[in-house]
Amino acid sequence: MAVPARTCGASRPGPARTALPWPGRGPRPGPGARRPPSGPPRPLLLLLPPLLLLPLLAAPGASAYSFPQQHTMQHWARRLEQEIDGVMRIFGGVQQLREIYKDNRNLFEVQENEPQKLVEKVAGDIESLLDRKVQALKRLADAAENFQKAHRWQDNIKEEDILYYDAKADAELDDPESEDVERGSKASTLRLDFVEDSNFKNKVNYSYTAVQIPTDIYKGSTVILNELNWTEALENVFIENRRQDPTLLWQVFGSATGVTRYYPATPWRAPKKIDLYDVRRRPWYIQGASSPKDMVIIVDVSGSVSGLTLKLMKTSVCEMLDTLSDDDYVNVASFNEKAQPVSCFTHLVQANVRNKKVFKEAVQGMVAKGTTGYKAGFEYAFDQLQNSNITRANCNKMIMMFTDGGEDRVQDVFEKYNWPNRTVRVFTFSVGQHNYDVTPLQWMACANKGYYFEIPSIGAIRINTQEYLDVLGRPMVLAGKEAKQVQWTNVYEDALGLGLVVTGTLPVFNLTQDGPGEKKNQLILGVMGIDVALNDIKRLTPNYTLGANGYVFAIDLNGYVLLHPNLKPQTTNFREPVTLDFLDAELEDENKEEIRRSMIDGNKGHKQIRTLVKSLDERYVDEVMRNYTWVPIRSTNYSLGLVLPPYSTFYLQANLSDQILQVKYFEFLLPSSFESEGHVFIAPREYCKDLNASDNNTEFLKNFIELMEKVTPDSKQCNNFLLHNLILDTGITQQLVERVWRDQDLNTYSLLAVFAATDGGITRVFPNKAADDWTENPEPFNASFYRRSLDNHGYVFKPPHQDALLRPLELENDTVGILVSTAVELSLGGRTLRPAVVGVKLDLEAWAEKFKVLASNRTHQDQPQKCGPSSHCEMDCEVNNEDLLCVLLDDGGFLVLSNQNHQWDQVGRFFSEVDANLMLALYNNSFYTRKESYDYQAACAPQPPGNLGAAPRGVFVPTIADFLNLAWWTSAAAWSLFQQLLYGLIYHSWFQADPAEAEGNPEARESSCVMKQTQYYFGSVNASYNAIIDCGNCSRLFHAQRLTNTNLLFVVAEKPLCSQCEGGRLLQKETHSDGPEQCELVQRPRYRRGPHICFDYNATEDTSDCGRGASFPPSLGVLVSLQLLLLLGLPPRPQPQVHAHASRRV
Repeated sequence: MAVPARTCGASRPGPARTALPWPGRGPRPGPGARRPPSGPPRPLLLLLPPLLLLPLLAAPGASAYSFPQQHTMQHWARRLEQEIDGVMRIFGGVQQLREIYKDNRNLFEVQENEPQKLVEKVAGDIESLLDRKVQALKRLADAAENFQKAHRWQDNIKEEDILYYDAKADAELDDPESEDVERGSKASTLRLDFVEDSNFKNKVNYSYTAVQIPTDIYKGSTVILNELNWTEALENVFIENRRQDPTLLWQVFGSATGVTRYYPATPWRAPKKIDLYDVRRRPWYIQGASSPKDMVIIVDVSGSVSGLTLKLMKTSVCEMLDTLSDDDYVNVASFNEKAQPVSCFTHLVQANVRNKKVFKEAVQGMVAKGTTGYKAGFEYAFDQLQNSNITRANCNKMIMMFTDGGEDRVQDVFEKYNWPNRTVRVFTFSVGQHNYDVTPLQWMACANKGYYFEIPSIGAIRINTQEYLDVLGRPMVLAGKEAKQVQWTNVYEDALGLGLVVTGTLPVFNLTQDGPGEKKNQLILGVMGIDVALNDIKRLTPNYTLGANGYVFAIDLNGYVLLHPNLKPQTTNFREPVTLDFLDAELEDENKEEIRRSMIDGNKGHKQIRTLVKSLDERYVDEVMRNYTWVPIRSTNYSLGLVLPPYSTFYLQANLSDQILQVKYFEFLLPSSFESEGHVFIAPREYCKDLNASDNNTEFLKNFIELMEKVTPDSKQCNNFLLHNLILDTGITQQLVERVWRDQDLNTYSLLAVFAATDGGITRVFPNKAADDWTENPEPFNASFYRRSLDNHGYVFKPPHQDALLRPLELENDTVGILVSTAVELSLGGRTLRPAVVGVKLDLEAWAEKFKVLASNRTHQDQPQKCGPSSHCEMDCEVNNEDLLCVLLDDGGFLVLSNQNHQWDQVGRFFSEVDANLMLALYNNSFYTRKESYDYQAACAPQPPGNLGAAPRGVFVPTIADFLNLAWWTSAAAWSLFQQLLYGLIYHSWFQADPAEAEGNPEARESSCVMKQTQYYFGSVNASYNAIIDCGNCSRLFHAQRLTNTNLLFVVAEKPLCSQCEGGRLLQKETHSDGPEQCELVQRPRYRRGPHICFDYNATEDTSDCGRGASFPPSLGVLVSLQLLLLLGLPPRPQPQVHAHASRRV
């Protein structure tokens, strides 16, 4: 039976002395000394749910000692609290800094952030910025329509008749295998000189436009040459627009023929392999060319679908999905005798990136069997479109059917579901080469306001899976001016290197008529677009007046963020928009769901909420108060929000009118003053236009000083607010050195450094030599310790960051420190604000020793006492460190201090990596709570291909038996194979082209992925608490208690005695994930709204142009000729897709 600690002749320790110096155990160890561990680490045990227990139980491995009583451990906790508070009061200088601010009250004013006024002003500024782009867009669209209307079609136009700058010309000249080099068609291509332009992050030529034509479109076709001819006149309009608004970035006309003409001219960023860029597949073009879509794709998987044809269908479906945007809804089903969805989605779902990924993966698993049943497929599709109990686009409705052919017209299905109104368009695709009669497929499309397409080989897929947009554009064209409304896109990556942009789009219509009294033309000519860089919008938002934790954000109708400090995609794929939902950019809760809904609905609002926020380093979660204010941005689909912590309602604005004082304070920025005043880091902000930026803070400070010798803080080329605040904070922090730090002996209290950081951008570290080991961000607003200190009361401990995979901390140099920081709160005339953070850096080893003494049964002057073998007394963290584990953990579960010498190099690690059983017990007893979330912007190494050395992807490879069989040579499979081989000869790298290299940045070695993040934070338990880790003979007692006014948890536990119990451990490390289950997410979709306009019907629409392709049965003679071409290696000259472009002729 355990007895109280008063045995062994030890009296109860009195109150601990404030700011205990180095423990009285002889001289402090030198920098190179290593203290031997008290004993080898023992195996960890399995944790079972802990039980409440009485505090007085004997320790299993120490008969003469008992586990400390609860009041004893509470006493140790008070000593630790007093010691921390004493050191921070002496060296932190919180009270002294408050007095310094009050003494300098005449040098600054207290300004107020009025959320409603702020957010309305910023929204108005953004509206004005975008409105200037809208005016330029309208001028371009009107001019394009007039130019095309006045243009005279030329049947005999030749390449040499057209002079233009081909943006890919330089890259093609460098490629000796390019078809254009072989044809010598560069006579019509201009050669331009370019100048570097920082606004475009590119070399440009302001006198010309550039033209980009997709690789799979023949530049010499009559349609393309006429397009180049009439769009040349746009060049002068582009130039005039820039003259009126010099801030304009890319101005682009994307033609429905695939031609892109953009201004200013710049060489195309050609990838290493094949350039598959097609403007008609860009997010901005798709949004501008048609209204939102509800689409059901049905795929024939009957037994008649050959292996190659099925592969063509799979590729076609994937390409079709890429023509959809987040405003669209889709489902994909396969059918034979029955129809069934290819994925887990049982109804229409939003065509976002993650849902389309599910479809694309599911489509690859389709298997051909059974007989064709068009009726089953169409009935399933119509049922999907008639389901009104789900969220959908509620605009264009369509069915896309991919088949190899069939005889059934399923007229009864159309009569039942779609006639007479024909609200659902039907598009049919005949895939592969075959002898089937395609008349039924043509009839289905023509009878239902759709279009019939043929996809004989892989080369026809991209063209024919996007041409349906022309049909959907008819009602827009016929609506005329009503449809000429500018739309703003989601955020996406600019293909020319501008970074993240949004684009204003405006459709361009064909205004021609074939003759007097003829019907109005219903073709869309293309889409006009003007880019706005996100950085230009960010410049309109206040940044430094909102404080470190205040920010502005904006979202669109889908809830995706346009602006947000957490919008930081690690990799970008220009084919896909950057779609980060507001609820994924922040930690989701019910209040934020309400705010998001109100913003999407275009309402104004204000709400104060208690919510969770991640720290900047994503290791911690804090529960904080935030004020959200939001307003719509008029004339756009965006809504703007402002987030302010209560302590950021007010801020300081320096008023240094005294130039002598300016010079005096400025001198404390000079390196010559650092030895006596401490090292100064200045935040790398844009203080002046001519200030050269640098990632090296020493170099940046040098650049800053050199510039300040030429200009004054009141110069018009400088940001006077930033400069005055910086210089004021330089002087204020220097006074802290003078009043507090300079006369103190840091070594006496085992401190490596003291520091202060301010909103003005100053971080002063004392003494100067401590700056050599200072690793915090020189921008306080981007420093995790700074932001967390503002959000938390009391002292915030921050151990050095350690990854479990990295080597342990190096302690030999005795420079490993633990940051302890706290915010300085001012109250000036009833207005409260926090303009600075101060703190100390503890010497890890010295404070580990001090920690043992403070958590022991002796006062600082006593020598450690041990109990005799026949007596009983309580264990403590110093004498009994072989049996008793004592640690300090921070609020994220990371190890801060330990009485185990061998754990010193593990400080900063998640405690589950040190003692998994004990950490799990703390979690199970609610000392910690877990928060899991997903990072959708992470970058991961690309997955290695699984078929290296195989044949080109997606190509059917015939066997030797096939080659020896005469029947095979006359089959559709042989014909389709030859089609692919021919296409492969022309575009030799098509099949092997990696999507990342073919479509985007060839240098990219990483791809976007989802990472699961887990953070821990303090739970609901605040009191002292005793428990047991129940594991039979391996059970362990432990005690845990929060330390007042800190982010620390004091834990005392028995060390494990055996390893009979094994179990899992809590994980905190970020892990790769597939994200939340998409099949479950679509059952509870997030609130969104589509565009407020819809053009899906017009009574005057002419549906007679619905595709009149004809099947092309192969003949033996043709096959022999093709074989000879293959043997000779002479690729035929590619011809334009006749049925795809014939309607382009005016």
